[in-house]
Amino acid sequence: MSRTRGRTWVKTTIGVLLTAIMLFPVYWMINVSFTRDQDMRKSPPDLFPTHGTLAGYRTVLDEQLPYLGTSLVIGLGTVVLTVALAAPAGYALAKLRPRGGGVLSFVLLAAQMIPGIIMAMGFYAVYLQLGLLQSVPGLIVADSTLAVPFAVLIFSAFMSGIPGELLQAAQMDGAQALRTFWSIVLPMSRNAVVTVSLFAFLWSWSDFVFASTLVNGGAHEPITLGIYHYIGNNNQEWNAVMATAVVASLPAAVILVLAQRYVAAGVTAGAVKD
Repeated sequence: MSRTRGRTWVKTTIGVLLTAIMLFPVYWMINVSFTRDQDMRKSPPDLFPTHGTLAGYRTVLDEQLPYLGTSLVIGLGTVVLTVALAAPAGYALAKLRPRGGGVLSFVLLAAQMIPGIIMAMGFYAVYLQLGLLQSVPGLIVADSTLAVPFAVLIFSAFMSGIPGELLQAAQMDGAQALRTFWSIVLPMSRNAVVTVSLFAFLWSWSDFVFASTLVNGGAHEPITLGIYHYIGNNNQEWNAVMATAVVASLPAAVILVLAQRYVAAGVTAGAVKD
């Protein structure tokens, strides 16, 4: 018993140390965001902002809010478009069993391996002809291409676990495939919807490749480009740069914490079959 407890404490200690090492850059980002300009090059640096300042966060409110608003619109638009396309496709693959479904699943898996820069170049050529460069709808469509293949696989795995008896009962009551999907399958797939929505939002919120290729220099740019431009224009004001990074990280962190139990259920759906 004592040996077991000793091993547990050792494993716990190692886990805490590794977690602290991985999270230290996040802590240092927060620390620098509260550091005064005159203390920025102090040697050795302060491990805590003993003379903290909110100047960096005031700069964020003055200069970065438009970028944050654009990222929020793009993120929500990507979520809506991804769920609207992926949920019916996942239902069709899981329950309607169309011809070539296995091939389509393989194509969706392979699509996730295409480098983003290659897709960005393709979108640039298409958008140049359609006049969609430097537009928010164009970036929403581009970001959705990253999320849809993953989302279809998640929905398919989750919906395949829904009992077929429920669908048969709905059909006996006269419900067509669309009504069955909307009234029965989709409400039961709440965990999958939350999981897909979260990942779609995070991908679009943190996207830089598509943003720098398709909307750079436009009137509406996301926060990733805001940080990029801000570092280039104000490379000495690191408290403002880090404050911008902290504020940009908050929405994703809050959403992830609130939705973690749904994500765990949605990601593991379909892993075990009866």
